[in-house]
Amino acid sequence: MAPRTPPPQEVTAWRPTVPGVTEVFHAHFTEYAYPMHVHEAWTLLIVDDGAVRYDLDRHEHGTPDDTVSLLPPHVPHNGSPATPGGFRKRVLYLDGTHLGDELIGPAVDGPDLRDPVLRLRVGQLHTALTRPGEEFEAESRLTLISDRLRSLLQPRSYGRPTRRDPALARRLRELLDERVVEGLSLEAAAATVQAHPAHLVRAFSSGYGIAPHQYLTSRRVDRARRLLLAGSGPAEVAALTGFHDQAHLTRHFKRLVGVTPGRYRVSARRSTEGARPVIVGD
Repeated sequence: MAPRTPPPQEVTAWRPTVPGVTEVFHAHFTEYAYPMHVHEAWTLLIVDDGAVRYDLDRHEHGTPDDTVSLLPPHVPHNGSPATPGGFRKRVLYLDGTHLGDELIGPAVDGPDLRDPVLRLRVGQLHTALTRPGEEFEAESRLTLISDRLRSLLQPRSYGRPTRRDPALARRLRELLDERVVEGLSLEAAAATVQAHPAHLVRAFSSGYGIAPHQYLTSRRVDRARRLLLAGSGPAEVAALTGFHDQAHLTRHFKRLVGVTPGRYRVSARRSTEGARPVIVGD
């Protein structure tokens, strides 16, 4: 009888250019079991399919797909599939930039967090990290995730309502308006206006009803529309408006305008020639 071939494992790992994230790790394991080990970074884990069981500080835990697990640095843990089909997971390894040592104890006591908002935000962050040009969005989302983790692990310290700060929101808007094409990192913005990144994002979002990265993208798309109407091609427009490349422009342009930059440009030319407009779905 031929030996049984072990099922293939799927792994993707990379280090993004986002401060605080030391590694992104996506994996699908069917039978592999981790032995006891430690990390020097925080492990932020979500499971998309199946479930994982693991031991942390001599206590057994599990991660169904509605849970976000936060494993602290230097604390031994293992991991193995808890369902017949294995598990598919997405992991962020975070340094101490956003999460301090004061959270290690609470994380050991309660590493599995059932919080729909947190779960949604972690998934959105992973999506941003897979797309070149979305570093500002990723920074913003990571800042809010870290803030929510602290509020869940130390609720007494975060019981106060969010304080509005219109002056700070206005300063960030002015900074973004000055750097629509060049862009900037959240870390640089926070240093410029002398505010904590989490407070800066919250102040802007509550003041204008939109996240800073969404505001910057909207400004860039507006500029792209004007350039396309003037006859510039999508690739040139992407370079002139701060997008990473034409695909980056196309993704956001279609989401905000409803058509691709190319179709938008053609529709403008047809309109000036007296032809019928291009209808979405034609």
